Amino acid sequence: MDKFHEHLANYQAQIKEDVEKRLAFIREQIDGPGLNGVVVGISGGIDSAVTAALCVRALGRERVIGVWMPAYSQPVHEADAKQLAEAIGLNLVTVDVGPAFDALVPAIQSVLPLDDKTKGNTKARLRMTVLYAVANQKGCLVADTCNRSEVYVGYMTKGGDGLADFNPVESLTKHEMRILAKELGIPDSIITKAPSADLWEGQTDEQEMGFTYEDLDRLLITGETRPEALERIEYLHRISEHKRNLMPGI
Repeated sequence: MDKFHEHLANYQAQIKEDVEKRLAFIREQIDGPGLNGVVVGISGGIDSAVTAALCVRALGRERVIGVWMPAYSQPVHEADAKQLAEAIGLNLVTVDVGPAFDALVPAIQSVLPLDDKTKGNTKARLRMTVLYAVANQKGCLVADTCNRSEVYVGYMTKGGDGLADFNPVESLTKHEMRILAKELGIPDSIITKAPSADLWEGQTDEQEMGFTYEDLDRLLITGETRPEALERIEYLHRISEHKRNLMPGI
């Protein structure tokens, strides 16, 4: 067994202890300051599914609000969001951000044209606006859903899914998230689906990044990966440093 798979096997062996650690962390963030609960953006993907499942286990169904926020989203993601809610007992509500997106993008494009990536990031920022409105009204915190792999290469939207109040999964690679998802009873359709931010039709994480999650996770876990992937990974890590640091000032 190589170092990569040995690490994953060790994580599997310690999974119950890891779950308890993360549940305690969530309770500390919410119960410590006396807040009402947590708001989680639900995408139909594995990261938000794991985050929501941890929050429900830590706080109970009545203190966790999952928000599905379609914006011309693919039907498979909506189906998986609903299946997740049934599987983990999540209180799931829907806020369609499509009309806001339709109103905002033409206004911006009256000044300059926007490419698909910028439009996708605009969707992500509209979704975070919704989450903070709900959290503000309900006296809750917004839980971040970005994993270690995404954070390392900056694969999140600044002001969008890269913005939240606390993160119960930030130390986990994508492969570890899959192991944890099985432990938490996440539906297989979510675990095995190709990761996608659902920002435009046909978009997938790996296609956009230019390497696989195995390439990235091998580097994070063992310090080694395919040479052709390494250059791209380190380039993205370098140019996304601003997403991981507090805003500089003088």
